[in-house]
Formats: sequence, structure tokens, C-alpha cells
Amino acid sequence: MIKSKISLLYKLLIIFTAFYTFFITRNSIYKSNYNEGDITLTGHIVSMTYQDNKVNIILKAKEKINVTYYTNLQLDYELGDQIKISGQLSKPSNNTVFNLFNYRLYLLSNKIYFNLKADKIEKVTDNDNFFYKIKNNVYRRIDQLKSGNYIKAFILGDKQDLDDNMQNIYRENGITHLLAISGMHVTLLASILLFFLKRFKYSHLIISLFLVFYAFLTNFTPSVLRAVFLFILNKYNKKKTIVLIACVMLLYNPYYIYNVGFLFSFVISFYLIYFGKLSNRFKNYFIKLLVTSTICFIASIPIMINNFYYINLTSPLINVIFVPFVTFIIFPLCLLVLIIPCFDNLLLFCLHIMEQLSLFFNHFNVDIIMSKINVFFFLFYYLLITIIFLKPKYFYILVVVVLVHTNIRLFNKNICLTMIDVGQGDSVLLEIKDKSILIDTGGSYFSNYSIAKNKLVPYFKSLGIKKLDYLILTHGDYDHMGEAISLINSFKVDKVIFNNGEYNDLELDLIKVLEEKNIDYYQNIEELNIANNKLYFLNNKLYDNENDNSNVVYTVLNNIKLLLMGDAGIEVEDNILNKYNLNDIDILKVGHHGSKTSSSEQFINSINPKYSMISVGKNNRYGHPNKEVLYNLDDTIIYRTDYDGSVMFQLKKDKLKINTCTP
Repeated sequence: MIKSKISLLYKLLIIFTAFYTFFITRNSIYKSNYNEGDITLTGHIVSMTYQDNKVNIILKAKEKINVTYYTNLQLDYELGDQIKISGQLSKPSNNTVFNLFNYRLYLLSNKIYFNLKADKIEKVTDNDNFFYKIKNNVYRRIDQLKSGNYIKAFILGDKQDLDDNMQNIYRENGITHLLAISGMHVTLLASILLFFLKRFKYSHLIISLFLVFYAFLTNFTPSVLRAVFLFILNKYNKKKTIVLIACVMLLYNPYYIYNVGFLFSFVISFYLIYFGKLSNRFKNYFIKLLVTSTICFIASIPIMINNFYYINLTSPLINVIFVPFVTFIIFPLCLLVLIIPCFDNLLLFCLHIMEQLSLFFNHFNVDIIMSKINVFFFLFYYLLITIIFLKPKYFYILVVVVLVHTNIRLFNKNICLTMIDVGQGDSVLLEIKDKSILIDTGGSYFSNYSIAKNKLVPYFKSLGIKKLDYLILTHGDYDHMGEAISLINSFKVDKVIFNNGEYNDLELDLIKVLEEKNIDYYQNIEELNIANNKLYFLNNKLYDNENDNSNVVYTVLNNIKLLLMGDAGIEVEDNILNKYNLNDIDILKVGHHGSKTSSSEQFINSINPKYSMISVGKNNRYGHPNKEVLYNLDDTIIYRTDYDGSVMFQLKKDKLKINTCTP
């Protein structure tokens, strides 16, 4: 009876945790000690990272606060120091492009509810916490080493000093988990300690306490907590223990469900605990490792799909090489160098081999782009994966499902127009059944941030788009085509269309790349036939400035009239009105970001748009959109990227379904 009651409680806990997590996260329920607005608060520094001209501090006051302070100086602060900060407290923003990384949810998964933009920071007292003193000493020691950037990653889980390009390569190869502090690292540490302490009566207690301290060093990341708890409770049934640990952590913070590290750690560990015995059929170490790697790969597929929008089929094979290399060489060397620095050059040599191997294997990756899925398909995948592990003969079903998923756009019958939030610039994606047309790429003179790599390409992949059939550039200004080269270098584009007039330097640079890649390009065309729908280019007259030479695109899709004006000015608007009979436009992409040089009262009244889209940067220095233009558009329903984020119009049989990605 006792076992039966315990089993019932176990099941009830799982059910309660699932409903509790769903309810809390869906209703955005969380409790904070603060409110938005100006504030001065005091707390101690939990972590501190530098990026360009700013420093990010996680401050522990009544709760954790994410602090941003703009400075070109290195602050003379250490972890644990008590500081006083004045600034503006605000809620973190959601993602402004559909499907992409949500910073607000990420912070919530770390129990951080507010951002603080600091105006003033001053030290109150130096750190007097013994544990932070140890942590500071560890960081200082690591910073003196040539291989310190990797030692921080492998020992402390701090990847801020690693090269971004190499991190991308590791991720594309499917081995980025080796850089994240996980069960492998904790198990190795525990094994090393156990070797030295095996004769001690209280070895398990001593190692458990050390691992808890190690979790503190790594800022209590979910994967480390999972591994530490599993070690502490290793005398109990692992299958039930890992589920109980997950439940306890979710009851503590339901937003862990949005933490990729939490998902990877628990899901992969769960399947290894339940089905890892499949590898025991083989005696050869590398075959065992391949089977284990394949289990991890299959178990991670839905998480990979919903966070990175692709899977790398060569990942299990690559892991067979890198897992033992990191486990038996790199990680132990990192520990050794931390204690005995004279082995630093040896570690550097081994790290160089790891990087070169990763670069080499990256050329042979077989990536399959897969669109983001909703929670029901996510659960369906795991139901199917579980069945396959129980009955491997049904593996072919997973292959069929993956093949259908990766080619799902071939069955797409929808038409969709999305104004993508690219800040102060323009980028519009037009999907006509299985065809994809991008009109402009956006671009910023004032930032090294790549819109193409961080927004456009991930968004296309999240929709299952494998290539752009056309890239239409309305004109040669940087805010409209500044990301074109970056986009073409990182995503497949079939054809490019330029506007009328002479090519400027930016366009000529792009043409060189197009010719190197054998991509066809055209200029000053009049119409395109896309999936039995025509796109008309209305502005073929030559003007004396780049804005007025903008491509102006008009089309009718499912009886919905679209007019995209680029940066065309009032003179162009007048000429278009004189040449074409345009009226009752359903969706207007407003010219020149709502500048007063476009969208005259006469033009707006003549075309009579129902919806107006304005692509504009938040608090931009140009004052866009202009008040007079907004007045002219007063009878339309206006959507703006600075207020609404990306805006999606789904065109379904004379009806519009509109979604926004509000910050």
C-alpha cells in the first residue's frame, strides 16, 4: 500500500507540475518586488560581462536585476561587491520578429523580471563574501592564462570571450553542448574527486558539498543543478529521480521551460537513462559512443527545430570524435592548467586542433531546415521518438515525418506578407505559396549587428524557407540594402532585382558578389510572374535621386491589393497617379518610413488604403513617422514596427488575418 501511495503521489506531482507550469507561463504570472520607473537601489554583483561600449551586470538586490551601463572604461568592480545604481527600470522586451529568441522569457527563466538602464554606478563596499572571493580569484587566475577564454567556457560555463564565429561553427556541427557546463563536466569532476576520496567514509558528502559550490561558480545553471542533484541522490532510482528533479525545479521557476539548457539537459538525460542500455549491446567503445550520440541527437530533434530551425545529420558522427577528445583531453587539461599553468601551451595546441577539426567537419555538414512547430507537434515528436526507442523497427516513421516536415512548404497554399522589424530600415517578406520574395534587407550604418544573420535568415528558416526566389531591392540606400551581401553570403538567393538608374557603390559591391556566386540580377523590370500571380513595378521613370528611383511594387493576391512604395517621394506618387488607376488599396507600405517627403494628402486620398505599414526604428533620430503623414493616414489602420514589431498579413480568400510581434 505504501508503494502504491508513493506511486500515486509521484504521478500527481507530475500532473500538477505540468498544469502549474502551463498556467503560470501562459498567463505571464510572476511576482516582483519592483515597479517600472526611476529607481535607486543597492545590491551585490552576481556576474559582470563586457560587450563593445557597455557592461552588463546581474545585480542581486531584493531580487536579481539585469543592469546595462554604457561606458568605454573597465569598471574597477569585482563579483560580490556591493554597489549603488540609479537609473530607469523597465520590463524586458519580447522578440519583435516572429519565432525568434525571446529575451524576456530567457530572463524570466533566470528569475530576472526587470532591466535597469543605469545612469550612475558607485561602489558601496568591497566584497566580503568568502565564496565570491574564491570565485574572483579563480577568474583572476584564468585571465592570466593564454587559453583562459576556453578554460572559462569549460570550467565556469562563461563563453563571453570565445570567438563568435567559432561558437557558430560549434553550434552548426552540433557540438556546442560540449562548451556548456553539463552532466559530463560534473560527472568527470565527481569521478576525479571520488578517485582521491574513495577511502574516506564521508566521500559522498564531501563531493556533494564541492559540487554544490561548483554550481555556485557556474551561477547555478539548470544543467549543472540537474547533474549535481542526480549525483547527490544517486542511491535512488534514476528514472524517477530525474523526473522529480525536473518537477521541483519547475515548481521553483516555471519559466525554466523556456531555458534551452534546461530542456536539452533534462530531455537528453531522461532518454539516456531510459534507453541508454541500447548501446550496451555493443562492445566496441566507439560504436557504443555512436549509439549514445544518436540517442542524444534523436532526443534533441524537436528542441533543435524550435530553437535553431535545422538539424545536422552528421552531428552524431562528429560527436563520436569530439566527445572523447573533450572528455579525456581538453577538459582534464583545463583543470590541470588551472592548477599548474605551465601546461598552458599544451592546452593551446590541443584547442587549436579542436578548432581546426571543427572547421574541417563544418564543410561536410548535412543541414536540414525545418520550420518551427507548435506545442502539439512538439509533443507528437516526442511521442513518436519514445515509440521508436521502444520499437526501433519503426524508425522509418521518424524518417518519413522529418522528410515531410522539411518539405512542408511544397504543400503551402497560403499567401502571406510580413513587414519584418529591422529597426530604421525596410524589409518585407512576401510568401506566395511555396515561393519567397524578400523586398529589401534593412541595414544600419551605426552598428556592427548583422540583421541578416540574426534576424532575416533565422526567421526564414523558422518558416521552413530554404531559399529566396527573388531579392527585390527598392533602391541603393544602406537602410534598404545594407544587409544584402551578408544575406547572400549566408542564405541561398536565386535572383536579385535592382531599381532604375545608375548603380551606386553599394550596389556595385553587391554585383561583384552576385557575379562571383553566379546569381542572376536584373534592373528596371516591369513585372514578375510568381506562382501564377503578377508583381508590377510601377516606377520606371528615371529621376535625379536614389529615393525617387525606388522600385514601387503593386500586386493583387487573393483579391487583396498591395502597394509597396520603397522610399519614393511625392513627385513619384503624382506620376503614378497620372499613369495608373489605383484605388482602394488594401495594404500600403508607406513610403520613406513615414517621412514628410512622401505620402501626400492627395496620394493617400486617391489610393484610399485600408491598412498602412510603416517600417521605422524606435526613437529614431529622423523623427519618423512625420506627424503630417500620420494625419494623412488617419483614416487607415496603421501598423508601425516601433510600436507593433513585425506585422504579418495572412491573405486568405478575400480576408485578412493580422498578427503582430509586439515588443
